[in-house]
Amino acid sequence: MKFVVRLNRVARSRVSRFLAVLAVAAVGAWLGIFLSGTVTAQVGPVETGMSLRPAWGGETVVDASPLGTLTFHTHDAPLRLRITLENIDQERAKALIEDPRLADRLPELIERDLLDGVRALVVRSLLCAGAGALLAVLMVFRRPRVALAGLLAASVTLAATAGLAALTFRPGSLVEPRYSGLVAAAPSLVGSAESIVTKFESYRSQLTKLVTNVSKLYDAVSTLPVYDADPRSIRVLHVSDIHINPIAWNVIHSLKDQFAVDLIVDTGDITDHGSKAENKFVDEIGRLGVPYVFVRGNHDSVITQKAVARHRNAVVLDDEAQNVEGLNIYGLGDPRFTPDKSVAVDADPANLEQYGRSHLGKLGQADLVAVHDDIIARGFSGATPLVLAGHAHERSTTLLPTGTRVLVQGSTGGAGLRALEHAQPTPVQASVLYFDRETRRLQAWDDITLGGLGEQSVYVQRHVEDEPGRMIAPVPTTPPSPTGSVSTTPKPAAGPPLWHQGRSSPMLQRSPTEGDRES
Repeated sequence: MKFVVRLNRVARSRVSRFLAVLAVAAVGAWLGIFLSGTVTAQVGPVETGMSLRPAWGGETVVDASPLGTLTFHTHDAPLRLRITLENIDQERAKALIEDPRLADRLPELIERDLLDGVRALVVRSLLCAGAGALLAVLMVFRRPRVALAGLLAASVTLAATAGLAALTFRPGSLVEPRYSGLVAAAPSLVGSAESIVTKFESYRSQLTKLVTNVSKLYDAVSTLPVYDADPRSIRVLHVSDIHINPIAWNVIHSLKDQFAVDLIVDTGDITDHGSKAENKFVDEIGRLGVPYVFVRGNHDSVITQKAVARHRNAVVLDDEAQNVEGLNIYGLGDPRFTPDKSVAVDADPANLEQYGRSHLGKLGQADLVAVHDDIIARGFSGATPLVLAGHAHERSTTLLPTGTRVLVQGSTGGAGLRALEHAQPTPVQASVLYFDRETRRLQAWDDITLGGLGEQSVYVQRHVEDEPGRMIAPVPTTPPSPTGSVSTTPKPAAGPPLWHQGRSSPMLQRSPTEGDRES
């Protein structure tokens, strides 16, 4: 019995010692990688510095300072590859971009240079990590055999990590970068969505596009870069929930110019109370110079809707469709008017969804539908490829089983003054959507996020539609009610409808006790 107890103690002691050696070796290997420095590599016309660091998630970061950074989710291993753009050989860049013969060799050249640089970086990192693990274990345990065991354990772990990175490598991640930096540089550095989807389908061509964009931007760093708009795409700026915040107009003007958008779609809540005093705020619409498609939100009254409609470039849609810049757009104003506290709100999602479905009769062949509430948006499932909405003050996207995609925009006004009520500022959000001019289907979209009040950060996240031409399958519908209304409780047949289309009251409002998402 004593022998068994002693054996257990020895076993536990060896396990504890082995775990201690592993921990020390891991710390030493991490320090070795951290101190391994940067490998300099020439990638095409760009001189780069490459470094490898441990991280919680696998990613590749391209630092194009001072223009910004691009982040790609390229692998799953806990390693971050950082590529810093140190210098541009202007003469070589110009020759590669302008000479067709050299441009044809550019993808192969960039891929070869990049792989050579990564290989050199991996070799250096492994050697430094091994040396760090060996020295750390030797310094702590002062036994060469234990130090060699630590080196062996670190080598196996590093080899497994490198293998995981290689197995999970995703070349396609280059078409969906996350950008942070100057908003003026975003369109040129990220690139045209249409070009990414149709012209540069291969991994090597993605690298070529990135290096070419960087070269052009550095060449013009003293002035604002010009966005080369692709004539084959229709660019739509989606904004929502401005809530009478004048900062939103500065953001909209900037994004309109830098991304060269063809039209703007506003999915409601441009005001807070829908009062006549707020009508002056919408005058900025007339200065944008592009069509401004507007649907009423639950904070906008019909007075607000008429004020928007007075501007010559405004397109107000309320249960009607119109062709705007080549896109057939159907819009439906929100049936509720939240500032009217005399009418109770129906928060039943089924009723709200049925309200949207009851208006399918005027939809026609709509390329996209604009509504305010994403619950109402689901009522158009199977009837259109795309529905734009807002209301939630939080960006999201859902691909419904019918093939209809619902894009919900955050607050382009940072939720207005209500943002001051929260500990963290509400971010200012908008999106640029790219449509194929011939098929009129969504190809890709850029989500732009600016820090809220008191913050200066700017992020751009590129998304690519996996199946732009997917089939849209209709779903069975139930006959709409005679009035198409959304009611809170059953009422006698002789009673008036809860809301009337085209009138500001009475309309539905959401009760604060029913989980009002508009705060």
